[in-house]
Amino acid sequence: MTENLNLFTSTQVVIKDALEKLGYDEGMYELLKEPLLMVEVRIPIRMDDGKVKVFTGYRGQHNDAVGPTKGGIRFHPNVSADEVKALSMWMTLKAGIVDLPYGGAKGGILCDPREMSMGELERLSRGYVRALSQVMGPAKDIPAPDVFTNSQIMAWMMDEYSKIDEFNSPGFITGKPVVLGGSHGRERATAEGVTIIINEAAKRRNIDMKGARVIIQGFGNAGSFLSKFLHDSGAKVIGISDAYGALYDPDGLDIDYLLDRRDSFGTVTTLFDNTLTNAELLEMECDILVPAAIENQITEKNAHNIKADIVVEAANGPTTSEATKILTDRGILLVPDVLASAGGVTVSYFEWVQNNMGYYWSEDEVREKMTAKMVQAFENVYNIATTRNIDMRLAAYMIGVRKTAEASRFRGWV
Repeated sequence: MTENLNLFTSTQVVIKDALEKLGYDEGMYELLKEPLLMVEVRIPIRMDDGKVKVFTGYRGQHNDAVGPTKGGIRFHPNVSADEVKALSMWMTLKAGIVDLPYGGAKGGILCDPREMSMGELERLSRGYVRALSQVMGPAKDIPAPDVFTNSQIMAWMMDEYSKIDEFNSPGFITGKPVVLGGSHGRERATAEGVTIIINEAAKRRNIDMKGARVIIQGFGNAGSFLSKFLHDSGAKVIGISDAYGALYDPDGLDIDYLLDRRDSFGTVTTLFDNTLTNAELLEMECDILVPAAIENQITEKNAHNIKADIVVEAANGPTTSEATKILTDRGILLVPDVLASAGGVTVSYFEWVQNNMGYYWSEDEVREKMTAKMVQAFENVYNIATTRNIDMRLAAYMIGVRKTAEASRFRGWV
């Protein structure tokens, strides 16, 4: 809980710094330092054994001055109100960085889906939508997949909302199966976006991606796709990890074999002996380190031991503010989460646009549009960081918060 509170307060600190650098006063910070709406709900579900269990769910909507709010729903045993608040603020920043007409939102349910049946997960997914249907919708707040949620869960949620709305509403949620109005490329979008950003960062450090040594912490949706993209493009993925441990081979891992063996939650290390811990993997020598799992992995305790030239945050909040300063002072190029992982929300936006107009693009069209957005976003952030001599995180926050601040001012809220 303390870590999540730190996540929230550290996000507030950087937003405050960004607004000050942009010339906004205290009133704007007071508006943007917390979500405009934060809802906690209780969801009673009948479990397979016949007993009723009550789950706690959250939805935070940071700011809708620019447009409807947008953000994922995670099913995780460590979900908390402060985590949801912080992540909703990050979604506002991501939307601003890639110039989308959205504010940020986030949601979560306190549960462990790995211990639940498909029937229990379906009832929980539908219960969440019933509990929050009044504050969500295609023009209000548009959910998406996140940690331990997927296209099937999005499909159940869309179906439940369509029943309540008495109208087929594909634009209610993104990350759906393609047959229900999902977009081509959505499942790979976050990882493709990170791959684009890694290539842009490597260019700035004159690193040839062919043969570049990459360590990826996390082997879930983002981490596994990312491993595959980088491996196929000629990079040498020398380390990966999941919740139970890490695999490391300085000659490069057989990514195709690992992808074939992993289970639906991205777990593969349990099949091997002599694994490392996640903490040990982070400190192994490499060219590019990609934390793609959970928050607070690089801290002031281990930041001095990071042996990478570039750190690209594919997870939300893997590096603390103290560690950000240490890495930047050491000359390591740190690409922040709000920039690196913005591919997901970018293609979610494309999915919503396609739902709204009823016309669907090919995978090549989606990839081309996303690449243009991500490359432009990287250039904008890198240029501000370089010209103002600030770290990439503060530069990204400045770009990310500016759009919402301007929209709030034009609306007369501040």
